Amino acid sequence: YTDMMAAMKKVAESNNELTIEERNLFSVAYKNVIGTYRVPWRTISAIELKDQDSEHKQQMVKKYRKKIENEMKDVCQELLTLLDKHLIQKATTAESKIFYLKMKGDYYRYLAEITMGDERQKMAEGSQHAYDDAFDLAKNQLPVTHPIRLGLVLNFSVFYYEILNKPDIALRLAKQTFDDALAELDSIDEHSYRDSQLILQLLRDNITLWTSDEPEIDNTNQPDEDQ
Repeated sequence: YTDMMAAMKKVAESNNELTIEERNLFSVAYKNVIGTYRVPWRTISAIELKDQDSEHKQQMVKKYRKKIENEMKDVCQELLTLLDKHLIQKATTAESKIFYLKMKGDYYRYLAEITMGDERQKMAEGSQHAYDDAFDLAKNQLPVTHPIRLGLVLNFSVFYYEILNKPDIALRLAKQTFDDALAELDSIDEHSYRDSQLILQLLRDNITLWTSDEPEIDNTNQPDEDQ
């Protein structure tokens, strides 16, 4: 997917607005590349926390984690630059603008996952602003059953749960959207029915997890659209 990402970067830098097919290819390319960093980062971070015995091993693990973080930051910053300088500005439809703003929120969220202190706060604020803008637009321009709106709510609620540590808001947002979409299930466009159903299932999984009676929940593995 690295070659695909490089190719789609050139397409994004062109003077033309991306077609729906190009937009989806762009998203898939970056999503798969960033996934090759997020999964091992979570694994290595868990090892780093659990294994405190060997100082030499700790140093090796920390060095590898830093390497992953630096490469991940490069990909995220590249994507965010493309969104701000090219894609969001060229978007002529509400659907495209929401799609790109959601991506912006997602990639700032990924940066917030791997940073600390003031830097984490800055990344979280960037994510919050992008998600807020996308959500405000989606509420007015897209039906509640639209897969882009559902995917936005799925990831926005994960942001509240994981990054801001506000489970009540995360649950309220996810449940309200799930209930509203369920009431409109019969009106889902046949072309997007499968995508909408899949995201509704992920929303339901998170709602179930977040309302669980278990005293401790690992909040690093909430299902989101990009895993």
